[in-house]
Amino acid sequence: MAGYGEQKEDVIRRLRRIEGQIRGVQRMVGEDAYCIDVLTQVSAVNAALRACAVTLLDEHLGTCVVEAAARGGDGARVKVSEATEAIARLVRA
Repeated sequence: MAGYGEQKEDVIRRLRRIEGQIRGVQRMVGEDAYCIDVLTQVSAVNAALRACAVTLLDEHLGTCVVEAAARGGDGARVKVSEATEAIARLVRA
C-alpha cells in the first residue's frame, strides 16, 4: 500500500508545478537566458522537489511505518530500515 494516500492530490499538484518549472528552465536555456537566472530556477526546482519528498516521507512514516510497527515483527524492522535509507538518500541529495 502506498503511504501517500491522504496527500495524494497535493503531491500530484506539486509534481505538476515542478514539471512546469522544469519546462521553464528548459525554455530559459533554449533562449540563452542569463546563467545565474537559470541557476536560480534550478535551485527553486530542487527546493520544490525536497518539499515534495518530505511530504512523501511524512506520509510513509505516518502510515506504512506506524502500521508495520503496530503489527510488530520483522515487517516493522524492514519499514524502519527503508525509511532510514530514504532519509539518508535525501540528506545526501
